[in-house]
Amino acid sequence: MRALLGATDIRTLAASIGVQPTKTLGQNFVIDGGTVQRIVRTAAVGPDDIVVEVGPGLGSLTLALLPVVRSVVAVELDPRLAGLLAETVGQRVPQLADRLTVVQHDALRLDALPGPAPSAIVANLPYNVAVPVLLHLMALLPSVRRVLVMVQLEVAERLAAGPGDRAYGVPSVKARWYGDVRLAGTVGRQVFWPAPRVDSGLVALERREPPSTTATRDQVFAVVDAAFGQRRKTLRAALGGWVGSPTVAEDALRAAGIDPGARGETLDVAAFARLAEQPAMAQGAQQSGRQPRQQAARQARQ
Repeated sequence: MRALLGATDIRTLAASIGVQPTKTLGQNFVIDGGTVQRIVRTAAVGPDDIVVEVGPGLGSLTLALLPVVRSVVAVELDPRLAGLLAETVGQRVPQLADRLTVVQHDALRLDALPGPAPSAIVANLPYNVAVPVLLHLMALLPSVRRVLVMVQLEVAERLAAGPGDRAYGVPSVKARWYGDVRLAGTVGRQVFWPAPRVDSGLVALERREPPSTTATRDQVFAVVDAAFGQRRKTLRAALGGWVGSPTVAEDALRAAGIDPGARGETLDVAAFARLAEQPAMAQGAQQSGRQPRQQAARQARQ
C-alpha cells in the first residue's frame, strides 16, 4: 500500500520538522510497512473499533490502522510530531483524514479522551514508559476490550509471564487484574529507525472482569508492590516489615489461604486479591500511600 511509510519516508518526515529520535522519549520509528500491517492483523480490530494509539510518532502504524477501523485517537507527547501527524494523514490518505483525532499530551497524565469511548488500544509504546502507560490507560479507559502493544521483548515477556515463570513480577500481576495476557509475537530490531539494541514483542490483552474481591484495585496493587519489593524473601518476610511484623503477615497469609513460606512469584492475581482483603494488608496499603512516580516505575520493572 503506497500510503504506508518506508525508511526513506520516515527520515524525510523527521528531517522536515527537525526531529532526531531520542532515548529520553523512547522513540524508535517503524520503517517497515509489513510490520505495521502485521500488528493491525494481530490486533483483530475492525470497522466498529475506536482505537487509541499512544506514541504514533511519524504515523507508520496510524496509516495502517485508519483504513481498517472506525477512528483513531492518537496521543503524542512531542508537539512537533503531533502537529505533523494530521498533515501526513491528510496528504497520504485524505479520504480517511476525518477518522483521526490527535491529542498532544503525556499519556501518563491523561485524565480523559475526546469523542466516543474507545474499544481498543493498538500502539508501539515508548520503551521507557511502556508498563506505566499500559496500566494507566487500562484503569482510565474501562471501555477498552482489546489491547495489542509492541514493547521491548523483555518487558513483553514480563507482562505475559504466569505464576512460577522466571519473568513473573509486578507487571505480570497488575496486567492480569485487567484481563488475560499473552505474548502474540516478536519483532526484530531491524524494522526500526534508529534500530534499538534489543528485539521487541507483541503483547495482547483481552479485558475480563477483575477478581471478585472486597479490596480495591489500589489495595491489591499495594500488596503486589510490597510482595515483590524483596522478591527473594518469603511472603512472610517480605510483607513483615510492611504490616508491622512477620507474625502479623503470617496470620494474614494463612487467613487468605496462602502458605507464608511461599514467594510472590507463585501467586496469581486472585490470590493477591484475597490477601489484600485482610485487615492488616489493608492497613499496610493505606500507610504506604501513593508512591512517587520514579518508585512506581522501578517496581513496574520487577
